[in-house]
Order: sequence, then structure tokens, then C-alpha cells
Amino acid sequence: MSKLDNIRLYAFTDEAGVEIDSQIAAAKRNGLDGIELRGSEFGNVSDLSFVAACCISKKLKDAGLSVWSLGSPLGKIGIEDEFTPHLEKLRNTLELCRVFGTKNIRMFSFYIPRGKNPDDYKNKVIDRLGRMLEMSKSYGVTLCHENEKGIYGEDALRCLEIIKALPDIKAVFDPANFIQCGVDTLSAWELLKPYVKYMHIKDALSNGRVVPAGKGEGNVKSIALEFIRAGGSDFTIEPHLAVFEGLSSLEREGERSGVGEEYTYPDSDAAFDTACGSFKELLREDS
Repeated sequence: MSKLDNIRLYAFTDEAGVEIDSQIAAAKRNGLDGIELRGSEFGNVSDLSFVAACCISKKLKDAGLSVWSLGSPLGKIGIEDEFTPHLEKLRNTLELCRVFGTKNIRMFSFYIPRGKNPDDYKNKVIDRLGRMLEMSKSYGVTLCHENEKGIYGEDALRCLEIIKALPDIKAVFDPANFIQCGVDTLSAWELLKPYVKYMHIKDALSNGRVVPAGKGEGNVKSIALEFIRAGGSDFTIEPHLAVFEGLSSLEREGERSGVGEEYTYPDSDAAFDTACGSFKELLREDS
């Protein structure tokens, strides 16, 4: 039996195309179970209207695709920024979970001012995340924290702090993001593996450039296989192999993403298909 028989594969399909029809085509072409919805021609998922969400949801259901998680930008504001509008964005995102039939929201733990000690902001981070968590509980939705450059939880120890303080928050493990922060992925995995709900499949070289799964320093294969052996089954492919519409909105000002710097592709579909194919091949090699 192939490892692929035991897992569910999703992707940030907005990297294949802006329009939801293009995203559906890319997901079907690559045999995905569904998507992690982030962007579309209607805008970012957390800003969708009820009508737009219903339109997208119907198209996905008609295509036989599920929405595993909403890939929100929640928690990607400065820790010193006004928080009330962000809670309203969370409330809208939670309402949209009902439309899409998903129980997961990907989120972050706030940008720390450059040059400041993140530890000085721990209490404020935990307080804000706690307020987000309380709102989410009433909807039966799980907040899934992703390690990301520049936020409080950019390294494994602070990710663990968040989960220990707020056990109902689960972890999204992104190997490339750890590499780009100078964090050893195997050490990070040892700390976080009991708390990981799902993985983002993205790999990177030590210089930060994003590469297909298995071509970088992220130990993607060994970590994914251990995750599967422990009963893990859900993976979101996050290609980041070519510049795509909406990329700039995902990055902090002044940060270098390493997207499209190591490999080149004729178009976004080719980059997306390579990302999906490279991860599948890693798992087939061990079957």
C-alpha cells in the first residue's frame, strides 16, 4: 500500500491561479482532496462576503473538493497595532467556516517590532491569542498556528510556549519557514510533534530560497513520514516556487521571501504541479 493511500492532500491553490475555476482545475489535475482556501478573484478569504463565500463553496462542492482550512492572515499584524478590528476579521472568518464546512483556521502570533526582544511581548501575545481562542471555541473551530518569519512564534521554543499556555491552539509545521529563520527542522519537530495538526509542505535551502519538497534543508521527507507513522494524515502543499498574485500581501515589508529565485517555470501551473508532484514522489520512494 502506498503512503499516498493513507493521507489527505490539500494545497494553497491560489498559487496556480487567482480565479477559483483555475484553482479547481489545478486541484483536480493533481488529484488533491481539497484546498486550503486563501485567495481568489473575490479577495482574501478573511474578507469574503457571505455571497462570495457561497459562490466559491458551491463551485468546490460541485467539483468534489473540500476546504480543509481557511488560510487566513489573522495574527499577521504588529503586536502593538490596534486589535479590535482584527477580532472583527476573526469573527467574519469564523462565520465563513460555517459556509465552507471547515473546522480549521490557519493563523499567526503577531509581528514583533524589529530590533526588540520577542520575550518582552510574550504576555501581550498570549492575551491576544487567548481572546481569539475564546471567540473560536463558540464556533467549534480550531486555531492552527503557523511558524512564520518575524512573528512571536517564529522559532520552535516560542511556538511551544504558545501551545503550552493555550493547549487548544494546534500547530501547523512549516519546514521552509523554520529554515528561513535559522531553525533546525529536526530539533523543531522533536519539540512540536505532539501538537502538530497538519503540515505545510514547503522546503528551502539554507540561503532561504524556496525549492521543491526534498530538494532543500527542511528534512521534509523524514518529518512527513514520521508524522504519518504517528497517525498524521493532513498536508497542505504551499508551492512558493514562482511569484504569484497576492504574494506581496503575505510578506512583511522588507522581508525577502526566496520565492522564484532558485528554480524557474514557464507558468504558475507548472510551478504548482511541480510542488505537488515532488511531494508525492517523496512518499512513493518510501512505499
